[in-house]
Amino acid sequence: MDNNRKCLGDLLLEVPHINLSSIDVPLEVASLIPISLAERYHVVPIRKEGKRLTLAMVDPTNMFAVDDVRLASGCHVDVVMASECDIKRTIEQSYGVHELVKKAVKQVIKEDSVSLVEVETSDDTPVISIVNSIISEAVKDLASDIHIEPLKNHVRVRYRIDGILRQVLELPLYLHAALISRIKIMSEMDIAEKRIPQDGRITMIEPDRQVDLRVSTLPTICGEKVAIRILDKAAIRLAIQELGFSKKNFFYYEKIYRQPYGIILITGPTGSGKTTTLYSTLTELSVPGKNVITVEDPVEYQLDGVNQVQVNPKAGLSFASGLRSILRQDPNIVMVGEIRDAETAELAIRAALTGHLVLSTLHTNDAPGAITRLIDMGVEPFLITASVLGVVAQRLVRSICPGCKKTYALKSGLREGLFPDRNLEENTILYKGEGCVRCGHTGYKGRIAVHEVMMISQEMREAIHRRASTDELAMIAVSQGMIRIREDGMSKALAGFTTVEEVMRLTFSES
Repeated sequence: MDNNRKCLGDLLLEVPHINLSSIDVPLEVASLIPISLAERYHVVPIRKEGKRLTLAMVDPTNMFAVDDVRLASGCHVDVVMASECDIKRTIEQSYGVHELVKKAVKQVIKEDSVSLVEVETSDDTPVISIVNSIISEAVKDLASDIHIEPLKNHVRVRYRIDGILRQVLELPLYLHAALISRIKIMSEMDIAEKRIPQDGRITMIEPDRQVDLRVSTLPTICGEKVAIRILDKAAIRLAIQELGFSKKNFFYYEKIYRQPYGIILITGPTGSGKTTTLYSTLTELSVPGKNVITVEDPVEYQLDGVNQVQVNPKAGLSFASGLRSILRQDPNIVMVGEIRDAETAELAIRAALTGHLVLSTLHTNDAPGAITRLIDMGVEPFLITASVLGVVAQRLVRSICPGCKKTYALKSGLREGLFPDRNLEENTILYKGEGCVRCGHTGYKGRIAVHEVMMISQEMREAIHRRASTDELAMIAVSQGMIRIREDGMSKALAGFTTVEEVMRLTFSES
């Protein structure tokens, strides 16, 4: 028994240990063994040179696994050791949507290679497998959107991950009609209607959570395009302290949203995290003693203890009419999904003036721009100064991947240009991601918010009364302590959360 243990220990010492996070496994190598074999033995092939296959294993002493891999691949097997979490992640990446879709396409061709163009029913199991694989992989990769686009010679599938579109698949053009029909059936659309845009919704139950999908079709010259917005309810459950506010910005924001009445505006472009900020704030404020009501288009996530109203223009329920009805429901806190016109703006402001706390969004580039936007809509300055508590502008910048995060020295010639208001040392260190399997070789994984929080002071009110420009309002806000959105981003870059390039890509210059 002791001799056997000694031999086992010697074998383990001889097997090299590798980190799989820096290795990209080619699809042709992964396909040498079936996914069932990889999952059963916790192994993954990582390299093939001639007839020799390098196999990463959790337990390199498992000779049954080595023999089965040798028979399945027809190669001589060299063994290396890797952690179980690395093996599991690499299996998911190597045998993901590409492998599943490739098998499904082969099955379609095998079953019926003549009538593929005519396929438009939900009974075609391979098509169901392709659609389910595309959606499941997108959810697993934390994509926010899926785009299925017919082009001249093929169908392109792209995921929006961390705000950037990435192409993940090319499918044969003859599958387009079947894919679109399957998605329409899932989202309860009219499969016969191809001339006009349609909207639908799908609810999917993943192993550990429920995911809602908002589906939109659009007729193009090459056929119908589908965009699917992924609404992951787990992603919205952020405490307000986890939204990425700096210490100073959070102090300002908390001072605003703790007020008993008034209006708070969250600004930024589409996809900047405004909904997450609003929902997290509502969750913080929603207590049994308060009546919280929202009017949204659409209701993206259902919040416990909050009465949510869905806008329905066809039935005559707009933001403005919904807000009028809400005010007859004895609310304490009201959220208006978006202020799009003067009528909604004036109703929201008058609600704030009559003792309600109102939260809403605007599409402006920065916090001071929200004030001039309201004036441009026709809202009188005296109504703005009497009701608006503050404005938060935000963007989402990509976070550096922790698996490939590296440091580098900031060149002296760039210090003044990038950080004009900071007295940085000669050896200032910045951070970037080199790119690895974990982040899809982008160097980024996940996103973090950058903000500017503008409180309405007495000097600001006087400037608004005389219809001051956006630049003048910004100067006053900065003089009273507001941190510009780019400055907040650069602070996060210096702290190693993101890169200078990412901050500059997504924030405007104040100069």
